[in-house]
Amino acid sequence: MSLKNESFPSSAAFDAINSSLQSDDAERKDAVKKGNAIFAFTLKNKDGQEESWYIDLKEKGSVGKGSAPDEKKADVTLSLSDEDFGKMVAGKTQAQRLFMSGKLKIKGDIMKATKMEPVLKKAQTKAKL
Repeated sequence: MSLKNESFPSSAAFDAINSSLQSDDAERKDAVKKGNAIFAFTLKNKDGQEESWYIDLKEKGSVGKGSAPDEKKADVTLSLSDEDFGKMVAGKTQAQRLFMSGKLKIKGDIMKATKMEPVLKKAQTKAKL
């Protein structure tokens, strides 16, 4: 099942991240060990619509739609524009720069948010944004 939403062009990255996590069992276990959190992403597109996806690096090493897997709560929620998320995943900007400029809002454990960057880097090679 594709996680891409046509209204959010950068959402294709969630398919790339999921594919990266599912393709290599050892890599998935390593990502879970390093991440040890559920990351939620709330993106806002140019029309002002919002959509959420999560990356579970606490238990399963999976990606899905919504703010968290069933009956779970995200440890950290990152809110930003679809365009900025696309740039971040493509490596054209850094999360820290977006945060400092007020374009990235973080709720929850800010230190856990820093553990998300290596997972996004893996998606850079697979996502065609």
